[in-house]
Amino acid sequence: MSIPPEGQPAIRVTTMPADANAYGDIFGGWLMSQMDMAAGLVAARYSKGRAVTIAMDGMVFHAPVAVGDEVSVYADLVKVGRTSMTIAVEAWRRDRHQEEQCRVTQARFVFVAIDEAKRPRAIGA
Repeated sequence: MSIPPEGQPAIRVTTMPADANAYGDIFGGWLMSQMDMAAGLVAARYSKGRAVTIAMDGMVFHAPVAVGDEVSVYADLVKVGRTSMTIAVEAWRRDRHQEEQCRVTQARFVFVAIDEAKRPRAIGA
């Protein structure tokens, strides 16, 4: 049995039929958007303002997600630059009637803090 990261997930959601393809598996793009939202929450909180996604890499799908599964997305700040932040994100699934969890995907997202004119700004400024 896999063990999810320590701490609370940034996002926890139940998958719905509208999130699935014709075979009943959740779209990878839907899962990616949940991961982007979770990373965005971490980036905005850390930078104390607006932050935007500029890159994502290393996304690997390990297992499918089905309609009705609970998806927990964990996001961990792993690197901070002058204007940018790198956030490691993992998505875990749990069948709604079971306790066992399984990591379904992971990736790294890079965000840049921006100002009111949508230009990069120093983090903490």
